[in-house]
Amino acid sequence: MRQTTEAFRARYRADIHPLYNPWLHGAFVLMFGLLAIGAFWSTVHQVYPLEWLAVPLTLLFFNFGVYVVHRHLGHHKKRLAQMFYARHAGDHHSFFTPGHMTYDHARDWRVILFPAWLIVLHTLVITAPAWWLLAQFNANVAGLFGGCMVLGYLTYEVFHACEHLPPTNPVTRLPWIRQMRRLHELHHRRELMQERNFNIVFPLMDYLFGTLYWEPEQTPLHLTTTSMTRMQHAIDIAGNPVAVLAYASTATRWPQWHPSSLKVEGQSGPLYAGARFEEDIRAGGHNGHLSWEVDEYLPGRRWSARARGNHGLSLVVTYECEAAGDDTRFVRTLEYRFNGLAMRLANRLLLKRRIERESAESMLALREMAQQSLAPTGISA
Repeated sequence: MRQTTEAFRARYRADIHPLYNPWLHGAFVLMFGLLAIGAFWSTVHQVYPLEWLAVPLTLLFFNFGVYVVHRHLGHHKKRLAQMFYARHAGDHHSFFTPGHMTYDHARDWRVILFPAWLIVLHTLVITAPAWWLLAQFNANVAGLFGGCMVLGYLTYEVFHACEHLPPTNPVTRLPWIRQMRRLHELHHRRELMQERNFNIVFPLMDYLFGTLYWEPEQTPLHLTTTSMTRMQHAIDIAGNPVAVLAYASTATRWPQWHPSSLKVEGQSGPLYAGARFEEDIRAGGHNGHLSWEVDEYLPGRRWSARARGNHGLSLVVTYECEAAGDDTRFVRTLEYRFNGLAMRLANRLLLKRRIERESAESMLALREMAQQSLAPTGISA
């Protein structure tokens, strides 16, 4: 996609109806769900021990249903579920991307919560007929089943909303919410969303079907105790964002356009999240070696990687692209720090200016090399 996450968010928010009330939306879903649970459970009387098995079995069934719908309808376009696919894979996964996983204000609930009418459909069209059929055999099992089916729906809505809370919210520190929030964040990676982490509340089906994926959460460098040096440069490059970012994120080509890069050992082509490579550098007049790992790759939009090097050097490089007419606005952000006092002092007195100059030169060289490489191929989005 050519627009950035912020641009998509602005457009999506502008399209929300002025009369939309997020508090009314959330309250209706919650109250209707609680009333439906109460109605189903009011039919339950004097439950025998064996009948209580209806509770875990129903929740297990709902968990399986969520997995199947999310995996096969939410991320694969089917004729009978086109609206759900467009709303989920199109809207939700464009609104929330790695690094932009939290909502900003209540009206953003529009892209988190299901439409209010869906809980009515789930209750009256799906759950109620199944309840009636089961009631012909066992009223207690039917009542427990009906209530747990609606409870599963509400639990999904609540957990999903919690997984998009700002990280400073106390709820996100709750152990299970924190773990599921991390799994959901990984699911929102462009390269993982069709294959991994489809459960929202409990990842049982992901575990059973082999789609569970976990990475420990990395502490961002800007949250460490040592202050960061940050520099950012932007330039317009002829070509579309997908092709430009693919070229820039091909690390084996860095020595062609970045004056600090001497040699890169790794796979060719644009590097996706999880890829590792090694680089020999000469930055600020000093030789060094960097061990890299890619954190994120959203084609045409964003690429980010972090590295460790000599002298306690830690750094993060982020590339961001946005369409600018027929060209691409390319933004490179470099954040780095040294652990040792001597190197931090050297950076402040000398290295920073040299690295700043080399970074600016690299942008001009990138534009020249990228345009030469892309122009003859006719690469397009």
